[in-house]
Amino acid sequence: MATAIGEKAPDFNLTGIDGGLWSLGSFKDKPILAVVFSCNHCPYVQAYESRMIDIQKKYGPLGFQMVAVNPNDDKNYPDDNFDHMVRRAKEQGFNFPYLKDETQDIAKAYGASRTPHVFLLDQDRRIRYAGAIDDNWENPAKAKKPYLAQAIEALLAGQKPQQTETFPVGCTIKWKNKK
Repeated sequence: MATAIGEKAPDFNLTGIDGGLWSLGSFKDKPILAVVFSCNHCPYVQAYESRMIDIQKKYGPLGFQMVAVNPNDDKNYPDDNFDHMVRRAKEQGFNFPYLKDETQDIAKAYGASRTPHVFLLDQDRRIRYAGAIDDNWENPAKAKKPYLAQAIEALLAGQKPQQTETFPVGCTIKWKNKK
């Protein structure tokens, strides 16, 4: 069951590429948190990675934190396994934690359907925006609606985002086959 806008975000306890365990509490000093369901192999994610890094760089000093969570089945999609996650983050210069949702329970709890799929949380860890990063995955220069940045700026100003939901454009999450 998906979590709706305005509801408390599901907590998690996931292993990061640094070997540590991360939860919502790990970011208690950050008033705004973006949980981005991501992966390694999806061309949409790859197109957005530099923008994710730029958003963290721009808004991090203002109290924002991004965290990427990879829920993909890595048996059928080995490029999404933990070792590849470590390598990808290093190659791309991720400036945010990258976590593995091995059971896929966290992606299901949030209602994530694609990569990337963003859930922006306020200080109380309520979901205030869910959807796409912006309106042009192929070319950042042609993006006219920076959904995530606008929602972050609204929360930083103590306001609710004008747009609370957009369609998350990207690859579908690669769910494990349940037997």
